Amino acid sequence: MDQALVIAAHGSHLNAESSSPTFAHADTIRATGAFSEVRESFWKEEPHFREALRTVDAEEVYLVPLFISEGYFTEQVIPREFRLDEWDPELWDSDGTSADFATLTADDTGQTVHYCGPVGTHDSMSDVIVQRAKSVTDDPDVGEGVGLAVVGHGTERNENSAKAIEYHADRIAEMDRFDEVKALFMDEDPEVDDVTDFFESDDIVVVPLFIADGYHTQEDIPEDMGLCEDYRDGWGVPETVDGHDIWYAGAVGTEPLMADVVLERAAEAGADVSAAIEQVRGESGAGPAAGD
Repeated sequence: MDQALVIAAHGSHLNAESSSPTFAHADTIRATGAFSEVRESFWKEEPHFREALRTVDAEEVYLVPLFISEGYFTEQVIPREFRLDEWDPELWDSDGTSADFATLTADDTGQTVHYCGPVGTHDSMSDVIVQRAKSVTDDPDVGEGVGLAVVGHGTERNENSAKAIEYHADRIAEMDRFDEVKALFMDEDPEVDDVTDFFESDDIVVVPLFIADGYHTQEDIPEDMGLCEDYRDGWGVPETVDGHDIWYAGAVGTEPLMADVVLERAAEAGADVSAAIEQVRGESGAGPAAGD
């Protein structure tokens, strides 16, 4: 079995926890034995994107970006740093939420690289958001009488940033599991600061669609929602705001089921990982993927 997996994530020089989900999901996938090699790589940490393929012996590599949206990093930075010279964003034939994969040759190593779309726009991410709601409420049946806010950064620099959030909010709303589902943002309307204005439900689960916990998820969003005046003082789960109980989940990327999304991306590109997907879903306590 000569197939390798490389996970490409942003990382951070300032936040030591930024890379923790990447290593955790890589360990989960490594334990399934689905790949002969599993490697982590980062833009802002070591091991760096540019060196990643040189650490892989396999001639066939599945490259999965641990990013939320399609845009600058997935369409420019990662292909450039991995020297995928044949790359063109049109190969994904995506409208901003429908990237699949492109099979290319790495210019310097000659390896065959199946370059997959980011985890954040995969349909299975909707299941991870629901699983995150289950985890934070400790209720496997959470939904009835509950509102769900899916929160993204939002930015005028990348319209696809909002598309990913809205896409999953719409998919989860179609499940008819929660009484209300809304897409909210930090830097554009509708803003998460006013979360209680958008829901009638007494209980609101808030799930940030971020890969790792950091400045935004642990400082900005809790303060903006009124869970606390100073993030250093902490907050309750749930915390009562304007007569609503807010169940704040923290970054979706820290949910163990995220490893399943990485595997799903590789599977679509041709990797033989069906048994690994079943194993990860079983260990995470998640049911079948939505639509299965």
